[in-house]
Amino acid sequence: MSHALTSLPRRVAAVSPILPVLAVPALLALPLTPDGAGPADLASGLAVVYCVIVLLRERRRPLSPTAVVVLGLPVVGLALAAMGASSPEAGLTGLGRYLQIFVLVPAAVLLLIRDRFDFRLLAWSFVGLALCQGAVGVHQYVTRTGASYQGQDMRAVGTFGAHDVMGMATTVSLGVVCAVGIALGRGPVRQRALATGCALVLLAPLALSFSRGAWIATALTCGVQLGLTGLRRALKVAAAVTAAGVVLVGGLGIGTAALQQRIDSITQVTDAPDQSVVDRYALWASATGIWRQEPLTGVGIKGFPDHRDRHATLALSSGSDIGGAGSAYQRQPLLSPHNMYLLLLSEQGLVGLLALAGSWLALLVCGLRRLLRVRDRGPGADCGLVACGLLLWLLTDFVYGDIGGPSTVLTAVGLGLVAWWALTGDERVDAPRSETRVRVEEALAR
Repeated sequence: MSHALTSLPRRVAAVSPILPVLAVPALLALPLTPDGAGPADLASGLAVVYCVIVLLRERRRPLSPTAVVVLGLPVVGLALAAMGASSPEAGLTGLGRYLQIFVLVPAAVLLLIRDRFDFRLLAWSFVGLALCQGAVGVHQYVTRTGASYQGQDMRAVGTFGAHDVMGMATTVSLGVVCAVGIALGRGPVRQRALATGCALVLLAPLALSFSRGAWIATALTCGVQLGLTGLRRALKVAAAVTAAGVVLVGGLGIGTAALQQRIDSITQVTDAPDQSVVDRYALWASATGIWRQEPLTGVGIKGFPDHRDRHATLALSSGSDIGGAGSAYQRQPLLSPHNMYLLLLSEQGLVGLLALAGSWLALLVCGLRRLLRVRDRGPGADCGLVACGLLLWLLTDFVYGDIGGPSTVLTAVGLGLVAWWALTGDERVDAPRSETRVRVEEALAR
């Protein structure tokens, strides 16, 4: 007993540097406050502060020159867009949010992760958050206490509520991507089996989120992850996923009619599309018109709502109906184009889009190059599959959505995982570990 008690502080110390980062997905599992705020954003800020303290204490160089260029590139467009904002307050708040999501938190995560063990802990925290939110979402569907959808309170939204219907879909999708990446790696058999089971279980809440964008991004990402591991394994896993889908939807009848209608609506973009599709295309057209107004620098951060109506067509409705999940019925204004690339183009112009998208492209190229190098030899293939999968999911989902809501901070942590895999040198990835740390890893693996 005494030995176990004395070794406990050592085990905590073995994972302590990433504890502030692990707090972010843990706090996202908690219900939001009435004003829609959450403690996860505060935790992400504290993680950045903690990272600075660690760097000052250890007196080591923060980032490599490559990492500085890749992660610092978006600052150029953001600074110009902040100066062009309609008011100093809008410019500063928008600049702070963008820096938090795309620069500061990813850099802090990169620096606080020490090796593949830390990376896997964070990946599993994504899976754990997805399971928690997914369980709440399935309960909402079964008990008809979710967000309003087609006149019924059955849409699974987790603890994010009707104001952020994409929150649960995002967390569950990222959990699926992490679970698939771990399952396809070369870790212990029990760990891979557990990850496979988690991925299959998460398909139900993902389906019940009724989020077409999340479905498309997840299917594409998991398909690429499977393809990167070889054709034979891809066919086996695809067959298992298909069988699970048949059982969940066909055999158990989970949301059959509503899901079928939602799936059919994906292809109905010209033949009697629903109002949400009409609004989305109208918003995209409005964003394109705004960009033509200021093609290089855009109209400034948070400028889309002020210029939307000037370029919108008559097909755009005044807002979307929301209700259920503890919220009264109301109209929610459409204040963004629901396309991250068009949002950047309209508010930050070509300079901002190329700077931020260039950073993402550099991360994708570096991440894929490292993954292909270790895929057939050496450890770490599961980390590479998770990192590349997270980035690919975000890049695909950005076609149908943009940043906003409490779940956005999870995007920042995910980008930090991507940055660690893509930009960390081999010597740090394969750094020697202490005896205590090795014992902790072995205990968690069992």
